[in-house]
Amino acid sequence: MSQTRQYELVYIIAPETGEQEIADLHTQVEQIVQRFHGMLDKTENWGRRKLAYEIGHHKEGVYVVETISGSGEMVKEIERRLRVADTIIRFLTSRVDDDHRVAQRRHDERKATQARRRTARGLPPEPQPGERRGDMDEEDDRMEGMEVSR
Repeated sequence: MSQTRQYELVYIIAPETGEQEIADLHTQVEQIVQRFHGMLDKTENWGRRKLAYEIGHHKEGVYVVETISGSGEMVKEIERRLRVADTIIRFLTSRVDDDHRVAQRRHDERKATQARRRTARGLPPEPQPGERRGDMDEEDDRMEGMEVSR
């Protein structure tokens, strides 16, 4: 029973590692994802950054963030490979689909509460354009800050 879930993988590579070795490491992760029929959604190379604290003898590292969709077995294999790689200082895998689901559920609950309260006040469930705070008509934009003389 392999379920597709979304994960965020962050790994820190030793700063003395060359661009080609970083690309090879990314290719290795990509091949594992393909072998397990997953999907590499996004890759961001944040570049060389100072570490919050010294790890081993490293004070800096190259940060790479990847968003991956796939099974738990795929993540286990990626973590196994990263654990034995000499150039990896640290890595962290987080499951992010739960966070997205919870955020979407809260958003839906807020929208339902807002619609219910608006209906109780005799208003349409959805706010109309220009009804929200901060929305101004074009005429209001032109007149803002001008004195009205009579």
